[in-house]
Amino acid sequence: MAEPTIAQIFGTGATRLASGAATPSAGLFIPDTALQTAGLATPSTATAEGHFVAINMGAKTYLTQTNFDTNTDQSLLMADGYASFIDRGSTKYRVDQITLSLAKVDDNATIDPDNY
Repeated sequence: MAEPTIAQIFGTGATRLASGAATPSAGLFIPDTALQTAGLATPSTATAEGHFVAINMGAKTYLTQTNFDTNTDQSLLMADGYASFIDRGSTKYRVDQITLSLAKVDDNATIDPDNY
């Protein structure tokens, strides 16, 4: 199977822009330097999953337990989970986890991005 695409991971209309390209519409822009700081060596040729991991790794550096405890306006907390191993066919895979906790006043049982 093929690697998931940028649009499959980030949604319809998501695309990888060339350096210096104008954005086709308003939206979130994450510069390659931020992705590289998070560990993505070559964003221009990286997979959509690589971009997703780099975005999460970058966010995890700020969304810490310490910042969560001292900033009552922070609603998200990211931390390392526990590594494990699985077999996929005859190949062993290491499975690393990043946990994302979403905190809000308890008024609704569903996750709504507008609440964070």
